[in-house]
Amino acid sequence: MITLIKNARLFSPMEEGIKDILIVNGKIEKVDDRIELSGIEYDMIDACGRIVTPGFIDKHVHITGGGGEFGFGSFATEVTAEELLGVGTTTVLGLLGTDGVVKEVTTLYAKTKNLDTRLTAYMLSGSYSFPPKTITGSIDGDIIFIDKVIGCKLALSDDRGSFPTEQELKRLLSQIWRGGMTSGKAGILHIHMGVLPSGIDLILKIARETPRLMPHISLTHCARQESLFKQCMEYAKMGGNLDITTGGSKFTEPYNALSIALEAGVPLERITFSSDGRGGIRHIDPVTGEETYGTGSVDSNYEEFKNVISNKVLTMTDALRLLTVNPARELALKSKGSIAKGYDADMIFFEDDLSINKVISKGR
Repeated sequence: MITLIKNARLFSPMEEGIKDILIVNGKIEKVDDRIELSGIEYDMIDACGRIVTPGFIDKHVHITGGGGEFGFGSFATEVTAEELLGVGTTTVLGLLGTDGVVKEVTTLYAKTKNLDTRLTAYMLSGSYSFPPKTITGSIDGDIIFIDKVIGCKLALSDDRGSFPTEQELKRLLSQIWRGGMTSGKAGILHIHMGVLPSGIDLILKIARETPRLMPHISLTHCARQESLFKQCMEYAKMGGNLDITTGGSKFTEPYNALSIALEAGVPLERITFSSDGRGGIRHIDPVTGEETYGTGSVDSNYEEFKNVISNKVLTMTDALRLLTVNPARELALKSKGSIAKGYDADMIFFEDDLSINKVISKGR
């Protein structure tokens, strides 16, 4: 299957000017000022000068539907490929949360494979609890033998978690590291951060004593509380990651949290956005104390991407990094996050007002 895109205003994510893009069998074969084909059959798309960027990578989505904390009636529905693609997400990382008892990792795997027919999908074993649930009986076995598993999910400093000790965390990280080395995958421990006063104290201790483990630690929900955010900024300046949830609990708007982090000296390449799409979100009214419960939306990354640009926090090129090259690097997705020869043909076509005109996923 051959597709030629003409007259794209390309952000690769670097701004490249007007380019033609040749796609062959789902891969980008060539990017040039002008590409002409003859003697072969191909499809042609005229971008008409529209902005064309890499597809978004969302590294935290409850693809089977999260929730359940307010009873059986509060479970969220599964996400569809159409919903993800409709907001520019062409690569997704699926996971479980507090629902790790009623929803199995095998079900998560099946949903991951289902989504992977339309876009690129990966998953994490585990959930909030320790020891984590697996498919093969061990985390390193899951990473090595299960094609779509690239790591493990766990909750820390959260009253719904299992409060693992330092030694238990180190053993788990060691298994994940071994699994990643053997399989050639990232091998990450994706840690849901809660709001308990302990924050990331345990992670900072492990990072200082065993810095080799830092690339395998992936913190999320970093901006749900100001004190936690300050710790996570410190961790990012040590070489860790800072993930800002765009659709869940937050002490300030995500674009403003991003601005705070950049002003504090956190390198842009250490920062990512993720949606927490279809996750359960608790909210306590600060005045009445009333607690309500809702569901995260998969469109929050797209909306916050536009907010970052409209509020002039970052340029288009740098804002794209939060959802393309930065998560691709962290998740070791070597063919994702850019528009260049050899990369997967995942693209978003934007109008000048940043409304989405078209999405290409796996060259389709």
